[in-house]
Amino acid sequence: MTWLTWRQHRAEATVLALLVAVAAAVLLLLGTSMHGLFPHGVARCAGGSVAEGCAVALQRLWEEHGYASKMLSLFNLLPFVIGAFLGAPLLARELETGTWQLAWTQSVPRMRWLAVKLAALGSLAVVLTLALSAVVTWYRHPLDVLDGRFTADAFDLEGVVPAAYALFAFAFAAAAGVLLRRSLPALAAALAAFLAVRVAVAGALRPYYASPQTLANPVTAGDTTVDVGGPRTSTGNHLDWILATGYSDAAGRRLGLAEVYHMDQDARRSGLDLATHLRDRGVLQWVEFHPAERFWTFQLIEAALFLSLTAALLMVVVWRVRRRAL
Repeated sequence: MTWLTWRQHRAEATVLALLVAVAAAVLLLLGTSMHGLFPHGVARCAGGSVAEGCAVALQRLWEEHGYASKMLSLFNLLPFVIGAFLGAPLLARELETGTWQLAWTQSVPRMRWLAVKLAALGSLAVVLTLALSAVVTWYRHPLDVLDGRFTADAFDLEGVVPAAYALFAFAFAAAAGVLLRRSLPALAAALAAFLAVRVAVAGALRPYYASPQTLANPVTAGDTTVDVGGPRTSTGNHLDWILATGYSDAAGRRLGLAEVYHMDQDARRSGLDLATHLRDRGVLQWVEFHPAERFWTFQLIEAALFLSLTAALLMVVVWRVRRRAL
């Protein structure tokens, strides 16, 4: 059965393996140049360090590798491509060509036939995606040390979540294929679902996998980073994921933009800068964030979420195949 599965899907497997190999080669080539900017380690230049040579290295990083974010944003589709292009034809091709009638009347029970195909192609999707994730993680190392791993380009492409994304795309495409009985419509449906779920999870769920931490500190007189729109305050660790910043009164009540604007006008009339005026009024500046140490916790939570969706979709596939009349 494994050999038969390979023969049926070797074209997709070969193309996807070549795609991952090309992407990895590009990242290795570009990453070698990026890593070479920091011969003594990028950590020396993190967090606003003024170590010798850091200013030049950082300037060259942004000038020569400023395209990294845009380039990596395209890589977000690779887990979909890997998963969906293996999942869509898994059953849809059999239904399109009518070969399912022959395949399911052989000595191998249809559920065993299905289990082997799901296991073989699903495992291939995981292996290819994890290989790509490993290369992306290496490529992004200087950027991760400087910006943290909670940025979209880092979190979505590193760790274990890319494999979970690929399995979700694989399962959705397989389910769409067995229901729609056509490969191309199944791919289109899987793409729409993949984008919708990914955007919804990243924007609406990920920030709340755990309760954010909050720091509140007095405003320092003369602080030039204080403005009406909110303080550009720090948590003390530049790798933390900052969700929001703002001002609160001495009792901890958060102030709205209109209140801060009126205080700014009062400060101008009094001849004071905003920071000094806020300090005199007992105003605090707060920051809501997730510590950098939560990266792997969030990775596992999101991976578990997508694996749960994958399991539900595979149950749909199993239910449909078990029916006699397709």
